[in-house]
Parts: sequence; structure tokens; C-alpha cells
Amino acid sequence: MTDENSEERVRAREIAAEFAEKGDPTGWFDALYRESAGDNTKIPWADLEPNRYLQAWAESTGLKGDGRTAIVVGCGLGDDARFLNDLGFKVTAFDISSTAIEWAKRLHKDTDIVFKTADLFEPSGGWLGAFDFVLEVYTIQPLPLEMRPRVIDAIAAFVAPGGRLLVVTRGRDDHDVPAELPWALSRADLARFECNGLIQTDFVEMPGDEDTPIGRFVVEYKRAND
Repeated sequence: MTDENSEERVRAREIAAEFAEKGDPTGWFDALYRESAGDNTKIPWADLEPNRYLQAWAESTGLKGDGRTAIVVGCGLGDDARFLNDLGFKVTAFDISSTAIEWAKRLHKDTDIVFKTADLFEPSGGWLGAFDFVLEVYTIQPLPLEMRPRVIDAIAAFVAPGGRLLVVTRGRDDHDVPAELPWALSRADLARFECNGLIQTDFVEMPGDEDTPIGRFVVEYKRAND
């Protein structure tokens, strides 16, 4: 079971609040990785294994890469990127934290995954509309609510014509107000992806593993062929 008030989660919220006060809502990620000093247990989401909701969905749908291109948004230590690589995707993975990226490169040096330090809002020009499969796991929910539309727009922009996007996030009802970081997403929030020309093709709700379970939304979208 996951303790939402563990020392690691409390510390992550403290660092995030410090950077938010300075007007830097994303700088706390690298600060947390640096403070961890190579100890992944200090990072709440760094389990050194692929996200279990992603794995369950991939197994249920028979996901295969077959040499297609994929990009992992906010890849952290690269375990989800490794998972896609092992499924046969040609994977690019990025994170705003240079510390996380260098760590990921060391962990997965036996693969040909392309790890890059990059800002979601200033991506490589060659990435826009370029990927057959886009993976977003838990990277929208730790960013301030006022940034959410812009974050969703930026993620949607990676999906190639005919490509797919998978989103894994904590879920909430439309009328609920998220109390603290990470701020869960509602169906109304997710509808923003459809404003970017994507079509929802699958929506699965899975039970969380917290002491008081928080459901996860696993949502697939497709962009029509031009």
C-alpha cells in the first residue's frame, strides 16, 4: 500500500511549494532528483519498474511496438521508456530534469533509447507531430492547475497523424476539487485532448493502491490520418 503522507511525499510537496513561491513551477523536479543523491527511494514515483497501470493496459490490449516510434513525456528514471523499448518501440524519452536524464542513461545504457533533457514547452522541432505512440504517465498531475490546458496542448502536439496517445493519471470526479499535489485529473480536464484533434478510443478506471485508494484513469486517444 502507498502512504500518501510518507516522508518522501511530504518532502516533494515542500520542495514544489518552495519553487512555486519563486514562480518556477517546474524547477522542483531537478531539485528533488539532486537532493535524492542517487537514492531512488527518496523520489515518490521512482520505483525502478514500469508503471503497473501501464503494464496492465498494455497486457490487456496486446500492445506491440513493431518498430514504431514512441516518446515518453517526463520520463524520470526511464522505466516506462524501457518497457516500451522491450515491446519493440523505437523510443525517445525526455525530462526537464537533467539529473534524472543522466541517471536514466546509466540505468538503461544497454538499450538504444534516446534520452534527452528537454522542456515540454520548448521541445525539439523535429518532435512535433512525429510519434506513433505518445506516453504520458503522471506528468500532468504534479503541475499547477492553471497550467493544465497548456500542458495538455503540448503533449497532444507530439502525436503523429494516425498516432496514439496513452495517458495514465490519478482520476477524480468533475465536481471534486483536488486538495494537494499531485492534482488528479477529471474527465472534463481530459476533454482538452479532444480539443486538440484527438479521438478518445479507450477509457479504463483502475483501483489505486493507496491506504485510501485513489482511482487511476488510463485513457487512449488516436489522431486521425490527414
